[in-house]
Amino acid sequence: MTLATFAAGCFWGVQARFDAQPGVTQTTVGYMGGHLDNPDYKSVCTDSTGHAEVVQLEFDPAVVDYPQLLQLFWQLHDPTTLNRQGPDVGSQYRSAVFFHSEEQQQQAEAMMQQLQQQSPRPIVTQIVPAAQFYEAEEYHQKYLAKQGLPSCHL
Repeated sequence: MTLATFAAGCFWGVQARFDAQPGVTQTTVGYMGGHLDNPDYKSVCTDSTGHAEVVQLEFDPAVVDYPQLLQLFWQLHDPTTLNRQGPDVGSQYRSAVFFHSEEQQQQAEAMMQQLQQQSPRPIVTQIVPAAQFYEAEEYHQKYLAKQGLPSCHL
């Protein structure tokens, strides 16, 4: 299995969308990209830790490849809004691709360049190396499914 990590706003809806993607074998919500060790939801929500809400997923590249996952990532949020997705505001809701290999970096950058040519507004998505992943609290894992909700604002 191969890892991919994406930040596209509130991680509940992002996780639900990736869970539905054939070839994605596991998703876990958590925090990445900040400066505080072992952050929790309360600290990340202060918008002072530097972390983004992320979905880290394992996928089978024989079933779904990384460019297909990138395509889904770009479709499920607005990559032109800085630190905001829907009603959620703050750097923890930023748009980011946390790459795990040089190949993932190159694919993400190439796709972003293609999308920028089609977008009238600047794409603000960060493409940065994957950092320490901190798993979110259990009540956040598969939150929408636990609540019996098909989706949130995504």
